[in-house]
Amino acid sequence: MVLYKVLLADDEEEIRMGIRNKINWEENGFVLVGDASNGLEAWEMAEKIRPDVVMTDIKMPFMSGLELGEKLATEMPLAKLVLFSGFDDFEYAKQAIKVNATEYILKPIDSKEITVLLQRLKKQLDKEMKERRDVELLRQGYIQSLPILRQQFLSSLVEGKFSEKRIKELAEQYDIPISGEYWTVSVVRGDAVENGGKGSLSGQVELVPLSLQQIVLENLTKRYPSIAFIYNDDLVIISILKHPEEILDFVNTMSRVCRSIKDVLELSVACGIGTVSEKLTQIRHSFEGAVNALSYRVIMGNKVIYIEDMEPDFSKSLEWDGENQKQLLSAIKFEGEESIRTAVAEIMKQFGNARLPMNQYHIYMTELLSELFKIVRSYQLDIDSVFGSDFTGSFQMQDYESLEDIEHWLVGICLQLHKRIQRERMDSAKLLAEKTKQFVQENFHNSELSVELMCSYLHVSPAYFSTIFKRETGSSFITYLTNVRLEEAMRLLESTEDKTYIISQKVGYMEPNYFSYVFKKHFGVSPSQYRRGKRGEEHGE
Repeated sequence: MVLYKVLLADDEEEIRMGIRNKINWEENGFVLVGDASNGLEAWEMAEKIRPDVVMTDIKMPFMSGLELGEKLATEMPLAKLVLFSGFDDFEYAKQAIKVNATEYILKPIDSKEITVLLQRLKKQLDKEMKERRDVELLRQGYIQSLPILRQQFLSSLVEGKFSEKRIKELAEQYDIPISGEYWTVSVVRGDAVENGGKGSLSGQVELVPLSLQQIVLENLTKRYPSIAFIYNDDLVIISILKHPEEILDFVNTMSRVCRSIKDVLELSVACGIGTVSEKLTQIRHSFEGAVNALSYRVIMGNKVIYIEDMEPDFSKSLEWDGENQKQLLSAIKFEGEESIRTAVAEIMKQFGNARLPMNQYHIYMTELLSELFKIVRSYQLDIDSVFGSDFTGSFQMQDYESLEDIEHWLVGICLQLHKRIQRERMDSAKLLAEKTKQFVQENFHNSELSVELMCSYLHVSPAYFSTIFKRETGSSFITYLTNVRLEEAMRLLESTEDKTYIISQKVGYMEPNYFSYVFKKHFGVSPSQYRRGKRGEEHGE
């Protein structure tokens, strides 16, 4: 039996203990995964454990139950919110409705009342889960999905087959709401096999894209108007932005959507996001970027990947012609020597079998070199270190004695590219981590310092920044920032006579009570106790 996760928050320990100990959680289909003494602690726990039900008092320090409810409604809309209050106040009830509270209970709380509530919530959660996992409903939806003409139009749109005028005409004809100022394309791919056949869609591979579509639209359209359709077994989403600067928030939103997919469908999901387009005819470039970003899941894992985090100049790239060239590009970026040698050998084999005029070979190799130059430029590599200082920048067939000579030269170039790309990725990650540390040291006193501010400074998305920073430092950004602030607080407590509230502001905490809470949670003593202890050590007490 599936046990739904419950998070309990109340600043009165006696009440928390009473609810925790008097309820038979498992018998009613639930498990209590944590309890918090204030709203902020509850939110931090919710981000980690992603509960199905949050039961919280309204009045709590640092963050009220209503404020917690607002964040849950935005970040975890599927979670059920139960509010406790010691006040029978109509105003509280109205506010509870605004934050989508499922239940509003007056204190004192009776264990029987909670048990009845849990039974009611379980029926509601079971029903919602069944609707999302009902394979037969998904199959019917699959059969009755987007009309053929609408599907063909959207597929042709991302392939760049229409003029701006024709796009607007057909969008109006098929009633597709695509008008806007800016657009971006996402490609989402789910794997029903990767989880060992345990997911609800195991053995139903054809239903994976449709199930993804259902959850993506349910969550994403609340924030960004979007159109989703199935393309070559992937889910393609065209989203409308108001400003290009919204792309980082969009990436963050897609990360939350993909986490919801994993929770609901027990499905491994990867998502590629393309560049922002200013014209409808440029949507194809964003789509190409999204597909290319998705290929980086080999390196980044199953997560949301924004193409400009990986290839900042992708929008200027040329298109490949031929499957062999595509395989070579993939081998250079993601694989290694064996794959590179195999791809080059296939190209040379194609050369040998083609029997074309000499100028055709020259044109082919010139186009191939253009793509290799593009890779050099995208990763800001030194061209001489890849091609050699004596390379003139052009290819002449007559400079080589045989196809074997060309193959040997081309393999050498591609291996150098692969080696330099791997080194550049490692160096870029280290540089990002060092820039972040320096920025924190210079700005930790700023109470507004956050992941979002850091990403704005570095010009990267939150998902990419968080992955790289944790990989390089072993800790999250918030943990690192907190440690820096508390180290400075200790120094000030030991070396100055400043009041605690002054030190709190100097290290970036505008709320002295919250500073004391964080300090005690980290060191086990309050700032005042820490200072008295140090003074006692100095006097030999």
